Amino acid sequence: MNTRRNMLAAMISLSCAVFTPMAVWAAGFSSDRITVKTEGTGTDVILIPGLSSSPRVWAEMIKAVPGYRYHLVQVSGFAGQAAGGNSEGVVSAPVAEEIARYISSTESHRPVVIGHSMGGTIGMMLAARHPEAVSKLMVVDMFPFLGALFGPPGTTAQSVKPIADGMMAKMLAAEPAARAQRTEATINSMINNVAMRPGALEDGQKSDPGVAARAYHELIITDLTPELKNIIVPTTVLYVLPNGAPLTEAQIDAFYQSAYASLKGVTLKRIPASAHFIMWDQPEQFQAEVKNFLK
Repeated sequence: MNTRRNMLAAMISLSCAVFTPMAVWAAGFSSDRITVKTEGTGTDVILIPGLSSSPRVWAEMIKAVPGYRYHLVQVSGFAGQAAGGNSEGVVSAPVAEEIARYISSTESHRPVVIGHSMGGTIGMMLAARHPEAVSKLMVVDMFPFLGALFGPPGTTAQSVKPIADGMMAKMLAAEPAARAQRTEATINSMINNVAMRPGALEDGQKSDPGVAARAYHELIITDLTPELKNIIVPTTVLYVLPNGAPLTEAQIDAFYQSAYASLKGVTLKRIPASAHFIMWDQPEQFQAEVKNFLK
């Protein structure tokens, strides 16, 4: 069970952000849960990073895939941004609603949505609960029910809650030194590309511990499986065999096929030789997948 929990911890992203000089604040939109910057021109593409993350994860992809107007979402409380409206309660669900409001208020025309890890959860919420708001969805390395991996077959959101409660309590009680050590170990397990680890570590350490703990708890107890049938847009899911996972490639393939079975027409693709941050560990293949997806 500890191995499985460690694997799951490594599946939650702790990336970081850098905005190029061409990026500008989205006009006409204000929120205490997210901020958004836009970059480029063309078809609208919303990019959502993961837990304790910021949009640096997309920087190389944006440069390699020009010709689109990218909307870079930063969740409040992560990577040094003030917690704002995320200072209490759940995070992913209200952030999904804020992105829906952003789409409506900025008159983005049915944008494409790409989300990594927790960002993938937010993307699924957005596409399922506002099916007419988006045109395509890409989920990068995330299950619709993360909690299923924390228990035996038949695990439910209710049955896994005590585990999630205990993990959140430990995260909140951790001393700064212990928290920093755990963050570094988690990042090292999620990023094979050593050159990309320092920035991820910095942003993970700058994230608000309370926001991160509650967001992680929410991810474990949120089961989006019943809502997958509401997603009506073309959807692609990229995933990996996590480092240290006691699974074969065939087993992880079967897990994803089962998890997304109710999403009609979904495209599932495992990216080999990569940890959780596919965009950094296999940048050329990731960029090629995004180019093909955006066509």
